Amino acid sequence: MRRAAARLLQRLLAMVAPVRPISDALWLPTIAHYGFLRALSLQEQAKLRVLAALFLRRKEFTGAHGLQVSDAMAVAIAAQACLPLLHWGEPRQALAWYDDFVGIVVHPSEALALRSSMDAAGVVHHYHEILLGEAMEHGPIMLVWPAVHEAGQSHSSVVIHEFMHKIDMKAGRADGCPPLPPGFMGVESVREARRLWRRVWGAAYVDFRDKVRLAERFGEPWPWLDAYGASAPGEFFAVACEAWFVDPQRFAEEFPTLAPLLKAFFQPGQPH
Repeated sequence: MRRAAARLLQRLLAMVAPVRPISDALWLPTIAHYGFLRALSLQEQAKLRVLAALFLRRKEFTGAHGLQVSDAMAVAIAAQACLPLLHWGEPRQALAWYDDFVGIVVHPSEALALRSSMDAAGVVHHYHEILLGEAMEHGPIMLVWPAVHEAGQSHSSVVIHEFMHKIDMKAGRADGCPPLPPGFMGVESVREARRLWRRVWGAAYVDFRDKVRLAERFGEPWPWLDAYGASAPGEFFAVACEAWFVDPQRFAEEFPTLAPLLKAFFQPGQPH
């Protein structure tokens, strides 16, 4: 099995030469630390390693507030960011989904962002929001390192979450409906595919939002998925995707209507 994975790794490396491969000293501890990466097959890990190496070649990491982004930190981010691309064909083609930005800013602790909102009376309120990550349209991604390092706990990955927003934005604003390929789920047109997606995801979002409200107001049990997903359809998509990648079995139990759509989108050509 390991020989087959090694041969696959060499073939994949040949496809992206002259990109320098990630060393064992950096890659193996990354796989060992994140259980959802460790659960991948050896062949999948080999392809992910190549994707991550090419990703590192294309992106620039900057530490905020004096943080020095080490090679190990960059590899941890790259591995999680590339996981959703694993079954999207040749590495260079797959990474085109992330071609609208270069910069990744890593903070040493929670970041504060100044926000504003208008109430029903037309009064604008200013407030600070605590962020663990943020994806800007056609701009960089911001990540908080402790949250990156703790990925896998509570079925979360802030890296996957923010990169899901980038994928969502490929179809315009981040509204929870990413670009869907022709023939998705067996439908004839992209328009029908989007209609199917919005119908299924819309119903799941409304149901999830209702459960969160019942938990907030009446003490009902909190749903398994991060309640932040109830804030907007785009956030529901990002929260759902990170949970699906981290714990696909439990996600399928909690969201049986959504799991087939995610599998069809992220693993095209494989049995549903």
